[in-house]
Amino acid sequence: MTVTATGPLPRTPYDVAIVGAGVVGCAIARELARHPRLRVALVEAQDDVGQGTSKANTAILHTGFDATPGTLEARLVREGHTLLGAYAARSGIPVERVGALLVAWDGEQLAALPRLARKAEDNGCHDTALLGPEELYTREPHLGPGALGALHVPGESVICPWTTTLAYATQAVRAGTDLHLNTAVRDVAWDGGHRLTTSRGTLYARHLVNAAGLHADSLDRALGHDDFTVTPRRGQLLVYDTFARPLVRHILLPVPTALGKGVLVAPTVHGNVLLGPTAEDLHDKHATESTAEGLAALREKGRRILPALVEEEVTAVYAGLRAATGHEDYRITAHPGQAYVTVGGIRSTGLTASMAIAAHVTGLLAGAGLDPGPVREPGSVTLPDLGETSTRPCRRADLVAADPEYGMLVCHCERVSRGEIRDALASTIPPRGLQGLRRRTRAGAGRCQGFYCGAAVRELFERGTGS
Repeated sequence: MTVTATGPLPRTPYDVAIVGAGVVGCAIARELARHPRLRVALVEAQDDVGQGTSKANTAILHTGFDATPGTLEARLVREGHTLLGAYAARSGIPVERVGALLVAWDGEQLAALPRLARKAEDNGCHDTALLGPEELYTREPHLGPGALGALHVPGESVICPWTTTLAYATQAVRAGTDLHLNTAVRDVAWDGGHRLTTSRGTLYARHLVNAAGLHADSLDRALGHDDFTVTPRRGQLLVYDTFARPLVRHILLPVPTALGKGVLVAPTVHGNVLLGPTAEDLHDKHATESTAEGLAALREKGRRILPALVEEEVTAVYAGLRAATGHEDYRITAHPGQAYVTVGGIRSTGLTASMAIAAHVTGLLAGAGLDPGPVREPGSVTLPDLGETSTRPCRRADLVAADPEYGMLVCHCERVSRGEIRDALASTIPPRGLQGLRRRTRAGAGRCQGFYCGAAVRELFERGTGS
């Protein structure tokens, strides 16, 4: 198992280098790890996996009911929904099938619901149902006044995006993938093989996969292609305290527009409630700050959807950038003459589609001359289930009896024990900062946002990492 963050890179060429360790890049690495003959590198500019768009996802496991029928995205989301659902069940990734309600607030939106139901049918989603206002308010009694009806999509679920990305990466690394963190790709050249100039030196590969997210267009152009331009689309979100969770039973979706799926209200697997995202097209691919205007707009829309929600406590605010390309479909393209596959324009559905995208890209690599060799399934992984409905270690008498550190709470809001922090620091891909530790354990992610436990968590982190 090799995870590096400093020092020189290996000089021996890899069979495949994947640029970008978001959820899609990690899924591709995991898929390639099923072929043990391959030597694979997963290259990430930041100090952890899932640090870009993946960590700011809206955390929905989509059925693909509203995808454009016949597109690559529609097929991969549909396949990915099944694949990831099964993978989550055996890997410790929390999922809650809460279903979604696509709520109509005016006559035009109400008239659009039958069309969306037919679209869902075309996408293989056969269990949707149109609801009148009486049944809608029976299902969601706290919904704001004036809703005229809804489309019920029972297969929509909420999932943990951080655990998903980490599970993929962990399985890949344990199966032999080299993960190189803090390795920003500055240039790439093709001369019968790929030469990647990075912040840590030069890396060589016979085949290249561009899963660089917001920067996929720049890497594509370095190899002579001009197929798409990424426009960073900022999505700001509000995270409400767990006290707000009883207010909502489903994912509440608006009727979609050309800019995206719009502002939603959704429960999370961690017991919180999300409100967002905004959809702001920007020029700066690093502009992940929140704005007073954006948050005020969210609150205004939230007041109509679920009036009582805006009176609840906000525990966190975050913003993510999605890779909008102006195209309706994913931009996944093979360039066999360069032994290269572009995986661009992967928007919020990329979490759901990740495993199907990985299988598709592996097929494209094979078509571009890669001989993947025989398949041998990598060892299974089971990560800590951080879902609100799971039983945390501190509440398991057997674990506490065997190891008292599981009974010593550090973060009381999220019930995180010393044992869990110790385990995260000793894991296959350990956190390299407090935010990474937070994503792996929930320490500091609760009601007080680390006000009470912050010093103790930092001390354990520094002791465990020797920093």
